[in-house]
Amino acid sequence: MTNNKRKNQGNKNKEVTMKPSNEKDTPIQDYEDDDIEEMQEADLKKLIRTLRSSQKQILELQKSLMDKIENLSRENEILRRNQNETKQLVQQETGIVTEVKNSIDQMKNTIESLTNRMGEAEERISDLEDREQERIQSDQRKEEEIRNLKHIVGNLQDTIKKPNIRVLGVPEGMEREKELEGLFSEILAENFPGLEKDREILVQEAHRTPNKHDQKRPSPRHVVIKLSTVKHKEKILKCAREKRQITLRGSPIRLTADFSSETLQARREWQDIAQVLRENNCQPRILYPAKLSFVNEGEIKTFHNKQKLKEFVATRPALQKMLKDVLHTETKKHGHQYERR
Repeated sequence: MTNNKRKNQGNKNKEVTMKPSNEKDTPIQDYEDDDIEEMQEADLKKLIRTLRSSQKQILELQKSLMDKIENLSRENEILRRNQNETKQLVQQETGIVTEVKNSIDQMKNTIESLTNRMGEAEERISDLEDREQERIQSDQRKEEEIRNLKHIVGNLQDTIKKPNIRVLGVPEGMEREKELEGLFSEILAENFPGLEKDREILVQEAHRTPNKHDQKRPSPRHVVIKLSTVKHKEKILKCAREKRQITLRGSPIRLTADFSSETLQARREWQDIAQVLRENNCQPRILYPAKLSFVNEGEIKTFHNKQKLKEFVATRPALQKMLKDVLHTETKKHGHQYERR
């Protein structure tokens, strides 16, 4: 038995010694208790070293696993924190979105309210503009009516004044020596001896205008003579134009037709143009009540207003050159008057 055991042990030792010497590469074997008892000391030491190496590897593996678990735990914690932070951010963003939405709704309501107010304001403005336009049109109609009334009144005054002669330059106080009718007869006798003997020329009325004398006024008031007929007035004025120089007791005076203030203003507006035409031998005349007449290219032209004159002048280059400055001045003057209005 002993020999067989030793033989078997020897065979086992041989098997053990035949294993590779690299301990790390030696696989861990399962040993029975009987096998351990039969091992020699060297084999036991080797086995112990193998077990220790395996234990060390197991510890290292365990440590590595623990590190990985710890890393995973940290990562999991980080993920959890990130999830919480993300959740908080989502909640904050949700709150912000809600606030923005509420703000947008408020803005929409505000804009809608402003739009409604703007609509109401536009309607009011439109109503005001319509009223203003109606007022302007009404004012224009009133102004037109006033102009028409003034024109009618002026025509009536001109009709009433048509037989009148206005005498300018008669000194104040002369009527104390002789009444105005007597002074007019003296003017006729001094300047038109033939007319003074005409018994048909009758003075119906004579007065100064204005009625009240202004002491500060340097020139004497005009004398208005109302004759019985227009025919006699035209006859006297024609003689006055032919004689040109009219006097009373040697002092120069003037005889003119008597017009309304509106007609006088209209006649004055022709004076600058008539002066230029007179300087160019166009024989201008201001006809009753306020018409301009002059000779152009051998023909007598008559104009009731300046607009018609401008349209005619535009077709006559020579006349246009002649009246360019005075018409331009008149246009600027009327423009300034319009701006002041």
